[in-house]
This record gives sequence, C-alpha cells and structure tokens, in this order.
Amino acid sequence: MRRISLCFLLFTAFLLGAARSVPIQEKTPGKAPTASAPTSGFRAEFLEDVAYYEQRYTRLAEAMPAEKYTWRPGEGVRSVGEVYTHIISANYGVASALGTPPPAGFDFKAVAPLSGDKAKVLPVLKESFAHFRGAILALSDADGDKPQKMFNRQTTLRGALMMIDRHWGEHLGQSIAYARVNGVVPPWTQEFQQQLQKPADKPKP
Repeated sequence: MRRISLCFLLFTAFLLGAARSVPIQEKTPGKAPTASAPTSGFRAEFLEDVAYYEQRYTRLAEAMPAEKYTWRPGEGVRSVGEVYTHIISANYGVASALGTPPPAGFDFKAVAPLSGDKAKVLPVLKESFAHFRGAILALSDADGDKPQKMFNRQTTLRGALMMIDRHWGEHLGQSIAYARVNGVVPPWTQEFQQQLQKPADKPKP
C-alpha cells in the first residue's frame, strides 16, 4: 500500500511538471507580437491547459510512425493523421469564433489533405496552437461572462473555453488509444515508467 501511494504521488508530480514544461510563448515568428500573458484570472488558468494539450498532441504526433498516419480503426472513422488535422482546423476555427481570424492565406480546405503526411502535419499542428494561444491573449478577463457561441451552443466566454477543453480531451484520448493499438507508448507515460525503474535514493547514514 505504501508503494502504491508513493507511485501515485510520483505520477501526480510528474503530470503537474509536464503540464508546465511547455512555456507560454508571447510571440510567434513572422507574426505581430501578442499581448503579455496574464499571471492570474481564468485566461491564465486556461493557457496552462493550452500548453498541456499542445505538449501532449505534438509529442504523440511525433512519436507515431509516419506510416501509421493513414491507419484507422474502422471504416468511416478518422485516421491517426485525420485526428491531428481535425485539431488543427478546430484550433483555427475556434480562434476565429473568439475574434482572431486565421492568418492571411490560410485555407481550411488545404488542411485535411495533409493528414497522411507526418512531415507536413507536425509544423502545422504546432502553428495552430501558437495561433490559438494568441487568440486567448487577445481576450480580456473582464469578458468572462460575455455571451459566446461555441460548437453551435450559446454560452459565455468562460463556458466556451471549458467546451474547448473537453474537445481537446476527447480527441487526445482517441489519439492515445490509436497509439496504444499500434504499439506506441505515449512519451510522457514512457518517461514516468522510466522514473519508477530508477533505484530509490538510499537514506544518508
């Protein structure tokens, strides 16, 4: 029982550290500087989730072999790569709904055809999260209760961010399942398992 509790504490500490391991970028190369990142308020809390999901999605996308990007569990279900391109389109689409349109020249129709090409998906996935982060920085904490439509539902700005969180979580779970079925261990799980295998520090005499 003591060992189980210790493992749980280590795992919790690992997840918290991983969630904060991706710094919140305030500038994106080739784009105008965005507002300073807030240190408190609901946007600051949500930006931690943006960093968390960005790290999870990009690391898992990097870990998946290129030849598996066309794999799908069944007919009519998104493939590995199609899940990532869905997230890319959603990041830009949601940012637009929040008041930050896609960059000039961005074409939503050009995203889906990238799904089978890992080398093309990865940079666009990272760019989509950077763009989305800029959209959150452009908002105001004072507008938290402002009416906002998201995913065809009427809610508040704060409620919309919660819906976005759930959307990311749903498809991250899907991507993790895809990885496991194809013999790929999520990188953060692999790192945690390696931590557990390290011999415990011996107490000093």
